[in-house]
Amino acid sequence: MAKHNAANARIKREYFIYLKEAQRRDEGSIDAVAKALARFEEANGHKDFKTFHRAQAVAFKHKLDKQLAIRTGKPLSRATVNSILTALRAFFVWLAGQPGYKSRLSYGDADYFNLAEKDVRIAKASRHKTFPSLEQVHHVIAVMPTETVMELRNRALVAFALLTGARDGALASFRLKHIDLVQGRVDQDARDVKTKASKTFPTWFFPVGGEALAIVRDWCDYLRRVLLWSDDDPLFPPTQIGRGENGDFAPIGLRRGECWQGAGPIRDIFRKAFEAAGLPYFNPHSLRDTLVQFGEQVCTTAEQFKAWSQNLGHDRVLTTFTSYGAVAPHRQAELIRGMTGAKSGSGKVATAVDPNLVAKILAAMANLPDEGPT
Repeated sequence: MAKHNAANARIKREYFIYLKEAQRRDEGSIDAVAKALARFEEANGHKDFKTFHRAQAVAFKHKLDKQLAIRTGKPLSRATVNSILTALRAFFVWLAGQPGYKSRLSYGDADYFNLAEKDVRIAKASRHKTFPSLEQVHHVIAVMPTETVMELRNRALVAFALLTGARDGALASFRLKHIDLVQGRVDQDARDVKTKASKTFPTWFFPVGGEALAIVRDWCDYLRRVLLWSDDDPLFPPTQIGRGENGDFAPIGLRRGECWQGAGPIRDIFRKAFEAAGLPYFNPHSLRDTLVQFGEQVCTTAEQFKAWSQNLGHDRVLTTFTSYGAVAPHRQAELIRGMTGAKSGSGKVATAVDPNLVAKILAAMANLPDEGPT
């Protein structure tokens, strides 16, 4: 059985260029499309795309239903299957309009990659995301070791993630010049920092309390005054590997001048920190949910929550509400049970919040489209 098709490779390359230059997709989303196409080609015996028939799409869907996820050993989730099929449908719709394929493919054939409506609903169902409480994150920071310079960096990294809600890609690429301790601000400048959708925005430190701010201040002071690093040096530098005391390769310090190439080491730091604190692993992104929940508690006006939302890099308050603002099930139960019998003297349900505040929030949210998770 063939393991490569030159004609397919050429047209796929054109499609990836189209996604990048015309559709402005990032590398991550293009990689996902490439994996979906590779999965289909393998299942289809690497047949030329010009021979595509709707029966191939149907057969591929049946194969996906029987495949197991490598990591869990369980059947592929409906969300994963839907993502794969959506990518394939979009590709074949595009392909049907390309020279050399127009006379062979039908736009309607691509529809055979669609899932059943009930499976799509399952794939897109909103599920509660778990995230640490503010107290849990403070506990993790408090028990992190500080014997070596790498351990000091790791503690400052978690503290900074809590102060800013920055994504792991940004955390990996910040440099000292991006942080302003006088203003209590970090500039997420897309020219240097790996922000989502290359968005540039300032983030003022969230008022999370605890020792987080002091830890970050001490870390920046250590880099500048003790190590004599400059503005262009990384805020959280990678580990320098060298010869240890026994002659083996081992961590020997920090690597100056360059940032981490990816976010993998940062997620590993979080994993070890939470496990050492006796807590389940929460990734860096989950702290954004922690901050949104905290904001819902401390913000008392629509303007304050709008500022809180912008601090996370959201242009619209509705994004913050819909992507991060879901009430946890246990809290939902508490709120509903607390309303039982809560009536005023007139026998009507008592007002739980300021109606003027509700009106302002609704006005701020009106007619704003949902941007989706960010």
